[in-house]
Amino acid sequence: MGKVRTILIKNVSKELINKYPDVFTTDFEQNKKLLDKYLEVDSKHLRNRISGYIVNILKIRNRE
Repeated sequence: MGKVRTILIKNVSKELINKYPDVFTTDFEQNKKLLDKYLEVDSKHLRNRISGYIVNILKIRNRE
């Protein structure tokens, strides 16, 4: 079974990747810092989930 992510995490992550295609990378730690700059996130947990999903999406795109 895969990881369960809410629609909010998926939508925000996809929107950020489409808006800033060359900014985010497959490095989780770097994406966390970039999210603080490009997005105002209330909690660390939410920021980490979004950063992790961005990494996942970019890895899938690189495989294709």
